[in-house]
Amino acid sequence: MPTVYSTRNQGWIPSLFNDFFDDNWMPTIKYQGTTPAINVSEDKTEYKVEVAAPGMTKDDFKIQLTTDGDIVISMEKKTETKDGDKKEDKKTYLRREFSYSKFEQRFSLPDNVEKSKIAAGMADGVLTINIPKKTEEEKAKETLNIEIK
Repeated sequence: MPTVYSTRNQGWIPSLFNDFFDDNWMPTIKYQGTTPAINVSEDKTEYKVEVAAPGMTKDDFKIQLTTDGDIVISMEKKTETKDGDKKEDKKTYLRREFSYSKFEQRFSLPDNVEKSKIAAGMADGVLTINIPKKTEEEKAKETLNIEIK
């Protein structure tokens, strides 16, 4: 989702350009982006990703593992609120609001995770993804011995 950043405090752009491209001089489009806060933690047995998503449900999220070994967390929420005249044939609105939020975050997983055991849950507005680490036995199973002929 595109975001408009202010260039006022960027020291590498001369102030002349800042004044020339000031928001008051040129009309700009303001975007309402949704970027939830994310915590990533690690202990001896797993990695944990927590995504703050108040007002979202588990149906708003999609979690995928890519062939590159990345985990992709995406969210999309569409809502429509109508007030006033509800006759569909008249189309006279006293108030009508649309809301659309979209978010995607990609993380590269380390080699020591057990991809088949990744689990996710949603509770109290927080999406939690548990990514278990491989045990020493599982790591040893991955070692391939190549026969010499």
